[in-house]
Amino acid sequence: MREKAAALVYDQVGAPRVIAKGYGEVARKIINQAIEYGIPIQKDEVLVETLMRVEYGEEIPPQLYQVVAELLAFVYRLDHAAKTKRKKIEYENN
Repeated sequence: MREKAAALVYDQVGAPRVIAKGYGEVARKIINQAIEYGIPIQKDEVLVETLMRVEYGEEIPPQLYQVVAELLAFVYRLDHAAKTKRKKIEYENN
């Protein structure tokens, strides 16, 4: 099976939008950039397959709102935990 990836952006205006998607080498580049920039990666074959049908720049369809909301909540929790940990380390080092 060919590797595939899709990337979303949510700027809190409207619904999240697909900003990148691709198969094979393009998918690997999307994944590598996410890793490089510390962007969380979620492996979900059904979700990525559905996102592959959304046009670039288009908002996700309403049937994906719930699953993407859960994904965003997970990402926000990770981000909050990382910020809290960094603050604790900075406090302990001062």
